[in-house]
Amino acid sequence: MSSIFTKIIRGEIPCYKVDETEDCLAFLDINPNSYGHTLCILKKEIDYIFDLSDEEFLSLMKFSKRVALGIKKSVDCKRVAMSVVGLEVPHVHVHLIPINNMNDLNFSNNLGLEKISFEQVCNKIKSNLD
Repeated sequence: MSSIFTKIIRGEIPCYKVDETEDCLAFLDINPNSYGHTLCILKKEIDYIFDLSDEEFLSLMKFSKRVALGIKKSVDCKRVAMSVVGLEVPHVHVHLIPINNMNDLNFSNNLGLEKISFEQVCNKIKSNLD
């Protein structure tokens, strides 16, 4: 059974796409901890990060770094944190979360952004990708 992320990759479910390569996709988390919270995934459906080949792992990390640097230029924050939990969706994904304090990493936080806010931050991050 396809994960929700595979359905996003296929275009069956819409997303706020931040960046895309042949192997990876970055899109805004629909239930963000903070403004600019972005998910980076491999397009290949693998459940557990340590089941990735070295090449897949490095590809995802390099892609995530590029997106994180774009987020940092776009969102007023002290840092962009990276979290890989992997329990909520059986598809490897990296959370990139703009933070100002440790509470911003609390996954029970949900900003409840409106469509316009998602569109604005998505476009701002896109414009700051190198």
